[in-house]
Amino acid sequence: MPQPIYLDYNATTPVDPAVVAAMMPYFTDHFGNPHSDHALGSVARTAVEAAREQVAGLIGAGPGEIVFTSCASESINLAVKGVALARGRGHIITSGIEHPATLQACRYLERQYGFALTVLPADGRGRIDPEAVRRALRPDTILISLLHAQNETGVIQPVAEVGRIAREAGVLFHVDAAQSCGKIPVDVAEIGCDLLTVAGHKLYAPKGVGALYVRRGVALHPLIHGADYEEGRRAGTENVPYLVALGRACEIAQLKLATGESRRLAELRDRLESRLTAALPVRVTGEGAPRLPNTLHLRFAGLAGNDLLAAAPEVAASTGSACHAGVSEPSAVLLAMGLDAGDALGAVRLSVGRFTTPEEVDAAAGVLIAAARRLASGA
Repeated sequence: MPQPIYLDYNATTPVDPAVVAAMMPYFTDHFGNPHSDHALGSVARTAVEAAREQVAGLIGAGPGEIVFTSCASESINLAVKGVALARGRGHIITSGIEHPATLQACRYLERQYGFALTVLPADGRGRIDPEAVRRALRPDTILISLLHAQNETGVIQPVAEVGRIAREAGVLFHVDAAQSCGKIPVDVAEIGCDLLTVAGHKLYAPKGVGALYVRRGVALHPLIHGADYEEGRRAGTENVPYLVALGRACEIAQLKLATGESRRLAELRDRLESRLTAALPVRVTGEGAPRLPNTLHLRFAGLAGNDLLAAAPEVAASTGSACHAGVSEPSAVLLAMGLDAGDALGAVRLSVGRFTTPEEVDAAAGVLIAAARRLASGA
């Protein structure tokens, strides 16, 4: 069977060939430990610091504000637990549409350490109300943690408005930008956040590498103890090839954003949306709200999303977050938006990316339309 048409870029991206080329010498020729004093260590150290500058450049940060991690989940845990454990006690605000890494980290702090937690709902379009965040603030609130763009629906959140609220209240603000970095402009100053999560494998770097922006002066309790690396915020010898890869991926993403990549992705997404909505009884999740340019989340009337994708193996897509793949229950994100369980079970997420072509979009639409009609007819 030929390889399916890949429409699951929100789950993971293929590694860009230019990124592969950049990282390969650091497996072989430049294999030194960046903390060694000899020439091989110096080459590795220079590469790590160059990558730090490239990541910082994508999000408008200073190189010294970038902490390298193994993935977005580690970055989120370091942000949430690191702030909380540095403070010792207090109140945290998050939402019901967050990635599991955020929600489970917050609930762990609530359960194990007695931190107070407020979990806000989203509206029917999948947006968090900044005024609900303001109303949830308490004198002991220490952290607000929200995502920039929802990984299932693609709905972009009003993080800059929340950032202003957080600054006025003197509360730290963490933004999970794992899904938005590389797809839309992300600038930590414009958002007004104190911490921000970046995921390598969402922007054409390998799985297993990420970063956390930490504004100068923000105290974090480290999660991984050992040698005094990353300015004491994370121990562990750096994975030099993967950091080089992340840096190069961020550099490419910055260039792509400047040359119209978001517009190209939106045109592909809209092309796919128009073909499916014209042919089938579907509803677009987040319609009328700002969405990631590459993400189309649909609810198919009378069909289960899992059944539809099983009937269309020529298309590689998902019903939602890869973190919940294989789960037959409705998405917690959609339930937090107020959707009923039956409606939520009809969900399918289609996400295009850097290597998607118009021809693939048209072919995928045809396959999905035919599969939906077969299922609806009982054939």
